[in-house]
Formats: sequence, C-alpha cells, structure tokens
Amino acid sequence: MLWWVFDLELRLTGNAGLVDQGLPAPLLHGWLMVYGFFPFFIFGFLFTAAPNWLSGPGISRSAYLLTMFGLSLGAALLYVGQSAAGLVLHLLGWSVALQALLKTLRSGKDPDPRHAWATWVALMLGAAGELLMLGGLLFDHWEGLQLGIELGLWGCLVPLFLTVCHRMIPWFTSRVVSNYVLIRPYPPLWVMWAASLLHFVLLAAAQEALTWLVDLPLAALVFWFSARWGLRRGFQVRLLAVLHIAFVWAGAAFTLYGLSSLARFLGLDWSAGLAPLHALGIGFFGAMLIGMVTRVSLGHSGRALQADTATWWLFWAIQAVALLRMLPDLLADAWSGHWISMTGLLWLVVFAGWSLKYAPMTWRRRVDGKAG
Repeated sequence: MLWWVFDLELRLTGNAGLVDQGLPAPLLHGWLMVYGFFPFFIFGFLFTAAPNWLSGPGISRSAYLLTMFGLSLGAALLYVGQSAAGLVLHLLGWSVALQALLKTLRSGKDPDPRHAWATWVALMLGAAGELLMLGGLLFDHWEGLQLGIELGLWGCLVPLFLTVCHRMIPWFTSRVVSNYVLIRPYPPLWVMWAASLLHFVLLAAAQEALTWLVDLPLAALVFWFSARWGLRRGFQVRLLAVLHIAFVWAGAAFTLYGLSSLARFLGLDWSAGLAPLHALGIGFFGAMLIGMVTRVSLGHSGRALQADTATWWLFWAIQAVALLRMLPDLLADAWSGHWISMTGLLWLVVFAGWSLKYAPMTWRRRVDGKAG
C-alpha cells in the first residue's frame, strides 16, 4: 500500500512511477492485493485450521519456510520490476503450500472434509490465475494479465472467503450466543461458488452487462445467510460482531456489482466504477481478515477472546477506509487521485496500529503458560 500511494502521487504530478519495467502500475497494484497480500494470511490460517478441521497431520516446518520464502522473494522481485522471475518464484511458494495442504486433505479423518477441499480448490484456481498472468507477461498478451487478476479474485478469494465464513461464522456464533441453532447448509454455498465462477466467465467473455444475473442472486444469498446466522444477536460480543459486519460487506459489494452491470445492460449513464471492488476488497476481505486474525492471535496466544476498545475502533476505522475509497467512484470526484492516496495512508495507519498490537503475539510465549 505504501508503494501504491507513492507511485500514484508521482504519476499524478507528471513524474515516472517507482517501477518503470515489468507490470504496469495498476496491474501491479491489483497483483499485490489479490496475490501479494491476502495469501500470506490465507496460508497461515489454513496451515493451522485445515489439520484441525480434518483431524489430519500438521504442516511441516519445511513447507512453512519454503512457502514463506517463495511468496516473499517473488513479491520482492515484482516490486523492483522483475515481474516474470517474481511470478515464477511466487508460484513455486504457492505450489509448496498446495502440496502440503493436499497431504493433510488426503490423510484427514474427519467425515466432512468439504470446507477444506473447497478452500484447496479455490487456491488451485488462484494458482491458475497467476499462471495466466505469467503467460500474458511472457507472450505480451496484456488481456491475460487482467484476466489473471480477475480469476484470482472471483475464482480464489471470493469463493475461499465465503467458504471460510460458511464454516466459521455460525460456529463462532454458536460458542457465544445461547440457544443458537447452527445453520450451515451446503447447497447455497455451492450456488455462491457457481455464481462467483460465472461472474469470471462473463468477464472473460466481455459480457460485463450480464454479470448482474449472478451478482444479485449472490448478494441475496449473502444477506440470507447473514440473517440466518444471527446478525443482530452477533452484536452481543464485539469479536463476533466484527465477523458479522464484515460479511454484510460482501452482500453490499455484490449488490453494487449487480446494479452497475444492470445499468450497463439497460443503457443507463451510470457506473459504480471501482466502488464494488473496494467494497469487496477492503470492506469484506480486509475487515474479515482483521476479525479472523485477531481471534486466532488471541486464542493461540492464550488470551481471552475479547476485542478491547482499541481493536474495536481499529475495526471501525477500516470501515471508514472502505467508504472513503468508494466515494471517488460513486461521486466522480475530479480530485479522486489524491483522495485515493489519502485513503491508502489511512489504510496504513489502521493496519500499522493493528499490527503493533497483534504481531508481537506471534513470537512471544503464550500468556497462559501452555506450549505454542
């Protein structure tokens, strides 16, 4: 995000960007957010969660290290303009993670492995998207670069986040809310998967005016799940409320996607621009990440599962970031470039504050004296 803010400001003032070779700046920003940011948290989460879900073997230390080095060095090379080499290294790290998770999947003893397998399939589609980007870069097929980002978004991140929410939000709620009935039907989840993949297919076929056919049903299912999972009752506990609120952002994002597509279909002179993308990426993914990783950090460090006042306000600050980033597209503000930069700086402030609070928990001993 810091790179994007500086690069954007340089270009707005007529100067060259920070990287003059490799991926164009907007595509590099897209890659960094879809492939270079969220996957670190995703693999870290699944390396712990998948063995627990499946009662399977844990992930080896070598798999952790090789995944981390591949993803990190690959991202570093992209920052300095060595895009092809960076994508190759990043894909190698991603492949190590897929193989490690596959071993756990095959050896798991839990009778219901569907959530774990779904996340693995989503990550496979993410690898396919990055491979598509590599092919586009090597063969000068620039449309392939954008399609690779779209596949990473609609084939990997959207289905994966929805799958994790499907498993974890009702389960977390059932641990807090009394007399709670755990509702977790699979058919609506597979419908959401299908809608997300069809959205990508329509984009690949240059049929953006038809994505509303899947976007609006997808939004309806998200709101249905939100209601059935007890959105209002979830506000009894802050750490649970953040998950429910973040999930509502998914419904809002899909609604905006649908309305923007429907306006194009009807020939109306209106577009939501990139507002739906940032409602999805900041509002849903970003806020859900804060909620999930906060809970995991507290639990695995032996602390009480409670969001203190600082965490609560940091969470609401990321809601403000999402809204502020959406405004230039919704209002067609002529000063939008500098507005975007300010939003990026606010993102940095929020995540810096959150990291200062929670990152040390990952290298300090558990406060309850247990191993880990």
